[in-house]
Amino acid sequence: MAGKLGLSMAFVHPSSTAVWPATGIALAAFLILGYRVWPGIFIGAFLVNITTAGSALTSLGVATGNTLEGVVGAYLIARFANGRSAFDRASDTFRFAAVVMASASIAATVGVTSLSLGGYAPWPHYREIWATWWLGDGVGGLLVAPLLILWIADFRIRFKWREYAEVFALLVCLVVTSQIVFGGLLFAGPRNYGIEYVCIPFLIWAAIRFGQREAASATVLLSGIAIWGTMRGLGPFAIESKNESLLLLQAFMSVVSVMTLALAAMSAERRRIEEQVRSLAVTDPLTGLANYRMLVDTLDAEIRRFGRTDRPFALLLLDMDGLKQINDTHGHLTGSRALCRLADILRVHCRSMDTAARYGGDEFAIVIPEADVDDAQRVVRRIQDRVAGDAEDPPFTVSIGAAVFPADGGTRDAVLAAADNALYEMKRVHKGGHSLARQWHDDDSES
Repeated sequence: MAGKLGLSMAFVHPSSTAVWPATGIALAAFLILGYRVWPGIFIGAFLVNITTAGSALTSLGVATGNTLEGVVGAYLIARFANGRSAFDRASDTFRFAAVVMASASIAATVGVTSLSLGGYAPWPHYREIWATWWLGDGVGGLLVAPLLILWIADFRIRFKWREYAEVFALLVCLVVTSQIVFGGLLFAGPRNYGIEYVCIPFLIWAAIRFGQREAASATVLLSGIAIWGTMRGLGPFAIESKNESLLLLQAFMSVVSVMTLALAAMSAERRRIEEQVRSLAVTDPLTGLANYRMLVDTLDAEIRRFGRTDRPFALLLLDMDGLKQINDTHGHLTGSRALCRLADILRVHCRSMDTAARYGGDEFAIVIPEADVDDAQRVVRRIQDRVAGDAEDPPFTVSIGAAVFPADGGTRDAVLAAADNALYEMKRVHKGGHSLARQWHDDDSES
């Protein structure tokens, strides 16, 4: 169907068109589904050409060129442009564009040569037919393949309500502007001044504000309106020859699509870097738990929550016993691994609403919202049971001190100090954290 749609705009030769979306479909199929889909590409290309012009033999040659174009293009994209993730980085986007345009020459060369050898295309017109074929295939790959790959990779729409309004505004502005430029909404007939560049700011809007998927969609929408208007003899690319009009338009769209996708990739990269920086600012790099800064912010938030709800919260401070001995005996890498083992235990056995943080070198903390001493005891027992059941060497134990806000302190520093005092009292009296859980269970008053 895509092939027949493209060949309805074939003017230089019945089998050569400047609009060929089938290349984008083939590339997306190879990249998403793998090389095993080549028979479908081959049969589709053969049926399109056998029902258009030429013989069965020339149609086989054209279908071979179209299939090789997709196979080679998909292989080179996977090899040099990060495959289906080619639109995550600007550098990969440019490599994707280079590969698409290079692989399009395969289909053009094999196809035009097959038709010329079969006597269905005059040799003097070889270059003209080849250029039209090459540009149509290349632009079809640049426009359609990103659209399909990006939407199939993530078809969910996660806009907030205010973003729906912005998307609607962008869509209206892009459609109205493209109708003015290419559809004769205000100016009838061909125009030679560069009003086509008025559409570019809306593509930039889509790339920066939304992302690669929306940028690819906006580019395809603009291309569709532009082709429709140019075929009617409207817009800045409309001249006497329809084929040359489409070639001028497609050359413009190829540059616009690559720059839009590259800008969207750079914008996405910037957002990812900002998110990483924000994460690093509140995350301990070794264990992946929250760091001291995040712990302090969480304590402040819980204190404010107490002011609204009058519900207490518990704070646990944990200290890994004998970390220095582990480092001296087994090395610092093993000591770091022991810290990560404890962090994994805290991450798994804390509730989703709890905040586990690395408080210091071998000290950890857990903030337990809406909890009293009994709730804290249950958390301690879960942690101690998991530590005791950890079969990885070397074994370790933990000491734990607890404080409840506001019973043990009415400020952030006070509750931290109370938990810290309880921690070191337990280390001094019991020489290990396992007895702490037992002490709480047997003697609530002392805990």
